[in-house]
Amino acid sequence: MHGRMSTRWRYSVCTGALAMAMATMPQYGAAQSLPAAPSSRALAAIREADLRRDLFAMASPAMRGREGGSLDELRASIWVAEQYAKIGLAPMGEAGTYFQWFNIVRTRVSTAASSAMLDTKALTLFTDIIPLNVVPVEAMGVVRWLANPNDTTTDVRGKIVATALVAPPEALVRTTSYPTRVRYADAAIQATLRTLSRRGAAAIVLVASPAVDSAFDAVAVQRVRGAYDVDRATPRGFGQSDRVAPPPAAGSGPPPAFLVRAAQLAPMQRSPILTLSVRLERFETPSVNVIAGLRGTDATLRDEYVLYSSHQDANGVRALEANGDSVLAGADDNASVSVAEFAAARALVAQRPRRSVLFVHHGAEERGLLGSRYHSAHPVVPIAQIVAVLNSDMIGRNHPDTAALLGVQPPHRSSSTLVQYAIAANARTGKFVIDTLWDRPTHPEGWYFRSDHVPYARLNVPSLMYTTNLHGDYHTASDIPERIDYPKLLRMAQWMYLTGWYVANADQRPPLDQGFKLER
Repeated sequence: MHGRMSTRWRYSVCTGALAMAMATMPQYGAAQSLPAAPSSRALAAIREADLRRDLFAMASPAMRGREGGSLDELRASIWVAEQYAKIGLAPMGEAGTYFQWFNIVRTRVSTAASSAMLDTKALTLFTDIIPLNVVPVEAMGVVRWLANPNDTTTDVRGKIVATALVAPPEALVRTTSYPTRVRYADAAIQATLRTLSRRGAAAIVLVASPAVDSAFDAVAVQRVRGAYDVDRATPRGFGQSDRVAPPPAAGSGPPPAFLVRAAQLAPMQRSPILTLSVRLERFETPSVNVIAGLRGTDATLRDEYVLYSSHQDANGVRALEANGDSVLAGADDNASVSVAEFAAARALVAQRPRRSVLFVHHGAEERGLLGSRYHSAHPVVPIAQIVAVLNSDMIGRNHPDTAALLGVQPPHRSSSTLVQYAIAANARTGKFVIDTLWDRPTHPEGWYFRSDHVPYARLNVPSLMYTTNLHGDYHTASDIPERIDYPKLLRMAQWMYLTGWYVANADQRPPLDQGFKLER
């Protein structure tokens, strides 16, 4: 899974862990009676050739990584809408279109209005010096050099201090998400700031080690993007506001921190005068949810909806990686799910269910679940009429016979009935060994809270998340269509489709478990 183990060793560890997880999986009461299975004609509409064709198109270099809030995301969103039009689903967005528009509120360091000077030499932001947090700064003073950032005997209150990055503990370096050199740099920054940020410095300058220096441009490309939010949306967390907070004021929050290149080590040790003027800019940029629907056949049930959830964005164009590519194409994350939902839509058109179905591709998921937070607060149908959300994130990699289903065990489980439908559907389609480790609240990745079902679960809509979990190519330029396991993706698409079929044809909607509470 992490890319450093042999396939055989990785498989033996995985299957052992899965056996333990399944042994502790919650036992449910009497099984719900299942609706009649769909016709063989409907199942046959889910084809591996279609999945492969669609995925190579969606994760092609021409889509340029589909970054949220960019023209590339909008281009990809139009392409997604075109696929639903071809399949025969109705537009469910605004003004008779497939699109629900919202604005991303973006706050970033203004490179035009900000400056940094070391003595009389100008430092170019994000080329020579990287602001590590999105806060305004006005500071000037002699740099106080700290040979050891963990030495707490030196009083740094109100001073600009500089120190060399320390090597991070191995446990602090994430095993997934972005290239190895960036993960190491982030961990080194975090480890060095851990003690310094609480000592009252006016500003902190970190001098890159040789290892972090090699990742300097990649870190700059990430940090220059700033912070993202969406207004009038389901809050990020329990008790938070649905409104975007005002920009921070100078001097509020933790001390501003900066990263400079390794070549600045000697100049920083000579106690130069550093002048910092960092100003922020805030603006709005459009993003979009793509929403398509299929009307149910039952006159009583057709005003209830099963919602299939994906996200169409990825992470755009970044710094050049070791493989010579700079496009984070997002084949597994999350084109794999988008094309699986096209396949499910074809099957549902071939045999329409009793309840209606929504397919929602949420915009700007990678920027903080922005599209799902917006749609859950402004749904195109009343939220009370959405009976279940079947969300998926990354379903085309890792061992061919394992998958994870999140929302299966407490405290994440919102509906035991919905879980039973999913397990029954797996037994008839994918036949995966279900890994429950990633659904545990103690899992270090916190995977359950990182995808688009969360805003709906927060509003007490029964929700599940299908995934085949993270891997070494996650959020890198190596997440490409050629590395997808298409036979596995076919089985995942069948599993997701059949779960939704059961929910859409059951006499009763899946009830929320008594006492379910997402927040804890």
